[in-house]
Amino acid sequence: MRSWVAACAAAVLVTMLPGRSRGEGDWELTLESEQALLRGLEWLEKNQGPEGNWTSNDTGLVSMGALAFMAAGHAPGRGKYGKTVQRALDYVMKNAKPSGLLNISNQQHDMYNHGLSAFVLGQAHGMTTGRDRRLNSVLDRALKVIAATQCQDGGWDYHARPQQRGHDLSLAVMQAKALRSAMDSGLEVPPAVVDLAIKSVREHYTPSGGRRDAPEAEQMKVPGQFTYSKGGGQGTTAMAAAGVVCLQEFGQYEDWRISKNMDLITERIRQLKKPTPRSGAMPFDAYTLYYVGQALYQVGGDDWRQSYPILRDNLVTTQIVDVNNASQHGRWYDRGQEGGGRVGGKPGELYGTAVACFILAIPNRYLPILQEGKIESLRTRPPGAR
Repeated sequence: MRSWVAACAAAVLVTMLPGRSRGEGDWELTLESEQALLRGLEWLEKNQGPEGNWTSNDTGLVSMGALAFMAAGHAPGRGKYGKTVQRALDYVMKNAKPSGLLNISNQQHDMYNHGLSAFVLGQAHGMTTGRDRRLNSVLDRALKVIAATQCQDGGWDYHARPQQRGHDLSLAVMQAKALRSAMDSGLEVPPAVVDLAIKSVREHYTPSGGRRDAPEAEQMKVPGQFTYSKGGGQGTTAMAAAGVVCLQEFGQYEDWRISKNMDLITERIRQLKKPTPRSGAMPFDAYTLYYVGQALYQVGGDDWRQSYPILRDNLVTTQIVDVNNASQHGRWYDRGQEGGGRVGGKPGELYGTAVACFILAIPNRYLPILQEGKIESLRTRPPGAR
């Protein structure tokens, strides 16, 4: 495919050398965090299973398993865990539907699993420089599904179908990340789809007091955050972080909504209690942690430097370490410090461990989406525009 941003958004590929750190210092990486990452990857490898899916038929969760290894520098088919990554990706690609949809579980999970899987496939495409023709074909069809199912307001529904209104912010951000992932790898993405998705994300911002119809000059004077629905409900830490990630990744670096949400996120991190050693519980549930870690990294600066070590050290402390029990040694599970979590059983262990490994591996900057440098051409609208 010919990229409309190929000249400026192609991934800056790095040589994949697992074990070779790209972190900036001990405030990003420590010996303890690198050891925790290695234990987590070892648990994921030992518990994968022959089909590559960790006993789960949720392609999104399986894709997260692959992402954990890729974030640590293990490209598909290469290196110590290359076969592990390839098996997971093969499971996702093998189960792609003729329409291009990447979901074989409950239909209610259509676009959630599809968006996450398409994002990971996009990262794999960038790491392999597009050499895998099957991957190229599956990803091409997956991107077309995202464009074809976008709702009139710029969001998406859980079911793979276009409607007048999208369902919630989580789905919009999930598809937007898949689109950006493809752009990072030099693939074609319709600009109109991106513009409308960013507009939808902005419309999920709610100022304190709920005055969503107030002029922006007034909204900027009071606290606020991204919410699950456009009506202002469910203002969670996860939604605050998800909105930030989307705007950052599409070049809206000075959008005033970012700092409002980062204030909330960093305060929430500062409020974390002392973690329980070896409990397997993470600072936040896996879904929230996935977005919080990326929001910190994408914004960077003091938010990243001051808050990331808190998350990192929390994960190091809570990882289960039991060399006499291979089924437990090195894992986390999908539960936050104060409860929560969406996935139980073995899939929950996969989800928690994969997200924890991803967060610990972020400072290595191996993934195309984590390459440093702002892409000015992705400013599809003036900062703060609605």
